[in-house]
Amino acid sequence: MSDSYLDHIPSREREKIRKRMRSPEAYEALREKVKGPEDLEREMERNEKMAELRFGLESEPQLKAALKNQVEKDMKEQGIESLLDAPDASTEALKALAEGKFQVAVSSHPQTHEDTVVVMPEGKIAEKLPLKKAFNDRYMHQFAKPV
Repeated sequence: MSDSYLDHIPSREREKIRKRMRSPEAYEALREKVKGPEDLEREMERNEKMAELRFGLESEPQLKAALKNQVEKDMKEQGIESLLDAPDASTEALKALAEGKFQVAVSSHPQTHEDTVVVMPEGKIAEKLPLKKAFNDRYMHQFAKPV
């Protein structure tokens, strides 16, 4: 009589029961992965604004120049390291940024793979340095056209 009732049911049913009887921590982690309608709506709005900003940077040179000027101004006021979300940036890249020799674009973030504003030092274009989320959101709202 020491047999568990789980031993007498098919393995497929056992798996279903085990999934339901997970620990609260595992259930919490699973719930965090699932996005609600509000989260999806916010994410879609953000993606639309980033797409507008990307299009504007590619099609309007004055917008690209204005964003670059704003990034340069913020780098001088707050420091280059405070803007960048790239702790492993090379010294050559930081030197080029300090001299103002960089381009601004929208590209995917290396860790999160979400679209973000990046600075690319001239001479070593393969190196894309993403900006911190606070600055990224600020520039997105400031320079993207209303959707």
